[in-house]
Amino acid sequence: MAAASVFSQILDHANRADPYPLYAQLRRTPVSRADDGTYVVSTYREIVALLHDPRVSSDPRHRAEPGGPPTEPGDGVSGLPSSFIALDPPEHDRVRRLLTRHFGPPHNPRRIAGMVPELVAVVTDLIDGFAGRDRVDIVDDFAYPFPVTVICRVLGVPREDEPRFHAWAAAVVDTVDPTTGDFAERFDRRRQVFAELGRYLAGLAEAHRRHPGDGMLSGLVTDDDPDGRLSLEEIMSNAALLLIAGHETTVNLIANGVLTLLRHPGCLDRLRHRPDFSVPVVEELLRYEPPVQFLTSRVALDDIDLDGTTVPRGASITLVLAAGSRDPDHVTDPDRFDPDREHLEHLGFGGGVHYCFGAPLARLEAQVALAELARRLERPRLLDDPPPYRTNPVLRGPRHLPVAFDGLVPAAEPVR
Repeated sequence: MAAASVFSQILDHANRADPYPLYAQLRRTPVSRADDGTYVVSTYREIVALLHDPRVSSDPRHRAEPGGPPTEPGDGVSGLPSSFIALDPPEHDRVRRLLTRHFGPPHNPRRIAGMVPELVAVVTDLIDGFAGRDRVDIVDDFAYPFPVTVICRVLGVPREDEPRFHAWAAAVVDTVDPTTGDFAERFDRRRQVFAELGRYLAGLAEAHRRHPGDGMLSGLVTDDDPDGRLSLEEIMSNAALLLIAGHETTVNLIANGVLTLLRHPGCLDRLRHRPDFSVPVVEELLRYEPPVQFLTSRVALDDIDLDGTTVPRGASITLVLAAGSRDPDHVTDPDRFDPDREHLEHLGFGGGVHYCFGAPLARLEAQVALAELARRLERPRLLDDPPPYRTNPVLRGPRHLPVAFDGLVPAAEPVR
């Protein structure tokens, strides 16, 4: 079976519940060409090489194939600069550095770690809400509201505005789904949605300028550091990105985690009695069931020779992170969920200069969420296996995850 046809099957929603056998077939040809001309890379060594290769761009304006985006500057919000994930060094590095200064490590190493009591309080509140019930939808009742609440607090966005940006987030997520139209169509939709979200955030930014708070948005609009500051337009486009990316992938990480633990009751029982076990559990989850399955936004800036194949300048590249993390040449017994692995390395947060900006927060959110669910739910069990999955093959996770349980263990005393 041709590798390109295998990738088409991976995109097919019929295979969303378990794409991993198809990834194994895809790895037989480490660098293949998909039906639309995209070069698909599926093995760990080759993916890592490209993640660190300066000849690989994240700026879609370099795409050479027909139907690519317009070539004028500003491919993010209409009339605004691109967010940092669509920029290359040195501009990417400047914007990311200024954003990080108000987010966490390394500029503010205690900010994320210091959020643990707050995260526990949010999780406790959500689980307390299960009282009087014998079943819940882990996605709708827990995995979605938890990271949404957290990213709103981090950015300084009113939680009550969630219904407004939920629609924008859903629309943006659709634009990264390669099955929902050609690139130019998805690119135009993305610009339109980001324009609306940008206008909303501009109003918030002005409010924060007049009445500063302790959120990231407030820090960005009042920044007077001598090393420089972001323009209002840059703040708008990047805040839009962080608001959406700050919860969408974490929803999948938590839902995939609950599903995996319920399929591995021994690991669930260990986590119930040892909350610190959540650290290796989350790392293995990022390898075994990553929330981001592949990256579709890379472009070759020059001809690149890779595993006997030449990827030509201007060609689009898809990096299949989920296939790479289960590459048997990289990890022993890759299809086994084993949090006790030594020297665990995965592609769950990508790599190189575009390594996931929110990784420290996402890790902590997943650790707290899974540890508290394991401790407090009495005899939890799946009601649907496999559960229904979201249509998006890139951001893969259950759309619903119905779980039954016998009761709740009381919440722990808050840390004082």
